[in-house]
Amino acid sequence: MRLSRPRIAPLSDDQLNPEQKEALEAFRPGPVLNIFRTLAHAPKALTRFNAWGGYVLSRRNDLPPREREIVILRIGYLCRSGYEFTQHTRIGLQSGLTEDEVARIKQGPDAGWSPADAALIRASDELHHDQFITEPTWTQLRRHFSEKQCMDLVFTAGQYTQVSMMLNTFGVQLDEGQTLDPELKGY
Repeated sequence: MRLSRPRIAPLSDDQLNPEQKEALEAFRPGPVLNIFRTLAHAPKALTRFNAWGGYVLSRRNDLPPREREIVILRIGYLCRSGYEFTQHTRIGLQSGLTEDEVARIKQGPDAGWSPADAALIRASDELHHDQFITEPTWTQLRRHFSEKQCMDLVFTAGQYTQVSMMLNTFGVQLDEGQTLDPELKGY
């Protein structure tokens, strides 16, 4: 985690105005995560953010959930976003990743991946470092994924780069009961 306390504190239920309450209704029933309680300070932005994020995490995104989570976890790790990596480790495991694969995501594309998975990680690295997927990586992606899946890879990487920027800058802290990956302490 880059910050040990929030710069923008998550709002408690008793602090919410009507517009903020309405924006958070999309996340109920159940506990509302710190990211959404923080973004509720800007309820119109939260509503729009949730619409696009809903696409990225939905079945409308043609990347299968496991492959989508590889991209999200790699971007979260590269951005040194402890909150993002923690949240999506759980989601990734529920989406078919193994604990070993989650650990290898941190090591990069040459850590014993299948050609398809290595291409996803390499593309995530290139998007993070240069905002562009090189021709060799694109060619490798197209051997394994459709054009729409390749587009959704870019959409996913872009969304989670933005999410990581917000989490890191606003100082969003882990939700209750979560444990930070030791490699992301002090970032």
